[in-house]
Amino acid sequence: MSKKDMCVVRNAAYSKGSIGVRERHNERENVDYFNGDIINEYSKFNVHYKKCPGTYEQEFNRMVDSGEISLRGLRADAKVFDEFVFDVNSDYFERNGGYGFAKQFFADAYDLAVKEVGGEEYILSAVMHADERNKALSEQYGRDIFHYHLHVVYVPIVDKEIRFKRNNKNPELAGKVKETIKQVSHSKKWPRFKDETGRWINSYSLLQDRFHEHMKAAGYDDIERGERGSTAEHLSVLEYKTLKESERADDLTVKAEKKQRTVDSLDQKIEKKQAHLQKLDERIAVKKKAVATVQEIENMGKSALLGGYNVTAAEMDTLKTLSIRSISDRTNAANMKRERDKAVKELAEVKKELPSIKDNLNFSKFMLAFKRAPKRLMEAIADIMRKPPERQTPEKVISRQKSNDISL
Repeated sequence: MSKKDMCVVRNAAYSKGSIGVRERHNERENVDYFNGDIINEYSKFNVHYKKCPGTYEQEFNRMVDSGEISLRGLRADAKVFDEFVFDVNSDYFERNGGYGFAKQFFADAYDLAVKEVGGEEYILSAVMHADERNKALSEQYGRDIFHYHLHVVYVPIVDKEIRFKRNNKNPELAGKVKETIKQVSHSKKWPRFKDETGRWINSYSLLQDRFHEHMKAAGYDDIERGERGSTAEHLSVLEYKTLKESERADDLTVKAEKKQRTVDSLDQKIEKKQAHLQKLDERIAVKKKAVATVQEIENMGKSALLGGYNVTAAEMDTLKTLSIRSISDRTNAANMKRERDKAVKELAEVKKELPSIKDNLNFSKFMLAFKRAPKRLMEAIADIMRKPPERQTPEKVISRQKSNDISL
């Protein structure tokens, strides 16, 4: 039984903080990629149906500033970028003409994207990737076969009517439409709703229908409707896993950078706390030395015949001065002790936080290493597993070694 050719469109949403990862992937701005099947020399064959004049975020901000789109009512961390990924299994293109056929296919798919988005002015970038090698098909055909697919990044907008309020100057206008704005809203662009039978319908399901119908109308009547999120029907397992692992590695790259900054920040805090503690210890030591002046006080004056005590004028001045200083010193010493205790507690909390940060950072570094050289890393792991385990340092020795160790 021959494999079915499935057309599929997926949609994902991103916040301002996460769109940079997708941009670097789509526009091929990374130096290297977790997906080892991306061949940089072939990136010149990628096709832009629309190219962003600046970064995605810069163009987005320009549209906001110019009034073309509105962020009214959105949270600061809202999803304000959406991305279509149009796809068909790689063998479909190879059997129908390869690269040239794929360029025309996705040009027709891009026409649908423009309609779905509501106008080309809301599309930031549309690029067909032609540089991702399909390893399984390449081995099957005995030559390089590429996984062609289209990324379309856009701003999800809906028409929002702004109405006059009841307390406006002209009561007759209350409730009437004041203006219609292009509001950025992923949730309103792709809502879930109930059909006439009361069954919940996902907007993406209808998008799949429209994509299939659009491509058949464009002359591609030999493809079938794919299911969103399916691995078996529209992508090979290898292609799907490669795509997902590439996205995951890019996300981990960002997380690793954040973790490293957190660790660096903790190191700086520890150094400051240690320096602060040292100064407090020095100041407390000075105060302790001041206690030695008690001996001077004890040696002052002489017993009087009638049971009193005789001191000279100079000794009395000294006693008064020392008494005043004593009160002040006691207060300062108590304050410094509280401050030192607080610093010790904060230092302990920072030390306690470090291990979990290090564990997460080490995992992220492992994933980055896997991204850079998966074959070498797996060979190293295989080599380690073939050899007997190394002798472990006794636990007690380890605890002694690490008892005062707070460095990375």
